[in-house]
Amino acid sequence: MVAEEVSDLKDQLRFQIPAFTAIRTVLNTAHRMVYPFLSIFARGLGVDLTTMSLALTARSLVGTFGPFTASVADSHGRKFGMLFGVGLFTLGTALVVFWPTFWVLAVALSLATLGKYIFDPAMQAYLSDRISYQRRGLAIALTEFGWSLAFVLGVPLMGFLIARAGWMAPFPLLALLGALTFVGIVLMLPAEGKPHADRAPLFANFRSVLTYVPALAGLAVGLFASTANEVVNLIFGVWLEDSFGLKIAALGAASAVIGLSELGGEGLVAAFVDRLGKPRAIAIGLLTNSLAALSLPFLGRTEDGALTGLFFFYISFEFTLVSIIPLMTEILPGARATLMSFNVAALSLGRALGAPLAPLLYGFGFLAVAAGAVVFNAIALLALRKLLKSQMAMVS
Repeated sequence: MVAEEVSDLKDQLRFQIPAFTAIRTVLNTAHRMVYPFLSIFARGLGVDLTTMSLALTARSLVGTFGPFTASVADSHGRKFGMLFGVGLFTLGTALVVFWPTFWVLAVALSLATLGKYIFDPAMQAYLSDRISYQRRGLAIALTEFGWSLAFVLGVPLMGFLIARAGWMAPFPLLALLGALTFVGIVLMLPAEGKPHADRAPLFANFRSVLTYVPALAGLAVGLFASTANEVVNLIFGVWLEDSFGLKIAALGAASAVIGLSELGGEGLVAAFVDRLGKPRAIAIGLLTNSLAALSLPFLGRTEDGALTGLFFFYISFEFTLVSIIPLMTEILPGARATLMSFNVAALSLGRALGAPLAPLLYGFGFLAVAAGAVVFNAIALLALRKLLKSQMAMVS
């Protein structure tokens, strides 16, 4: 009987993991399409780019509410959390179809982003409940392909629709896909029954995260790794323009490099993170990312060299970032979804810290930017060491 149950679970996951990857591709397409088509949305709505940026600011602020909403997957069940997230996404994208105005678009982008921030931790917690820690890295990495596939497949499709039918064209399709996803989750995932009485309420889960040293150390790893990435991420376009005067061509090539490196990083995690062990994989990623950052000022003497350096920088960051996720899923099993939502918030905070530092460092030259990335990666390594020492101390 036990063997049959294990076989049934494997069969379910064999179908569910590709389905989750497809769902995340849809959610991430809505998230990522705004950047390349920002000016098109602004013209379609009759506003300038400064006004349009307010919608992105509002969307970014939504990320800070992620832990408050995503914790429903701990208190009410994983399936409920995923349905709640997809429901918000569908509502947001549908609003634009009926009321195509700037303020409705700002609300819609915020709702769609909040839905993504609720769905992702709930999905990761669902998989973690069912897959052993030793094999979890592969499953998580496969679902993370939804991030890069959104850039490689989803965004070009949205561009095709916009070119044919105008700026509003993506939203009816995204709303339809959201509605189909909602129905698909209802049918695909087993019923969880009534919430268990022992499930902790919201603030108890918060307290569990914020008072547990390994959880805080794990969050610090992601935060400072994200800061290191953003220091380079924000400035590389300016650097390419200053170095080669090929803004459009170079940035177009850089976008392709980033898309390929994201795919490559996720593929490497799928292949190696479970074999290497999650902490070792993160350490390798941080060290490689630091070496790639230091190589950029020297490789950047030619355009091809700069793009090669950026490829290794982004693939090592993606490898690090995706390796962090399965590690975090096992730190606090009783509040998995809550901790994973805090992890998303920590990554957002890291980007917020890196953004104002990047131009300040660039004032001293790109070597200072690279050195800044190395410093933050070093702090992330120290946080990883603290995490491992804290866990060892608790075991002993």
